[in-house]
Amino acid sequence: MIVRIMGEGQVILADGHLAELNRLDDELLAEMENGDGPGFRRTLKALLTRVRDLGEPLPDDSLEPSELILPSPDATLEEVRELLSDDGLIPG
Repeated sequence: MIVRIMGEGQVILADGHLAELNRLDDELLAEMENGDGPGFRRTLKALLTRVRDLGEPLPDDSLEPSELILPSPDATLEEVRELLSDDGLIPG
């Protein structure tokens, strides 16, 4: 799966990592629903860090279609809310 982090670039991520990322996504969604700004910020950072750690970066000049687009690390709660689907940021 190709994942884009807005403002950073793309990584290739094995589908086997989706369960771990979905747990962080569920946590992020709960914090957003509860208006927990500090928790939201902490979990968004943890989610993006795991994507970076688990994924293999694509070259900057590569323009592959992204299957998943994640917000930038400095995105606001409102900006992330606009990106959400019923499943959160990560489907499944």
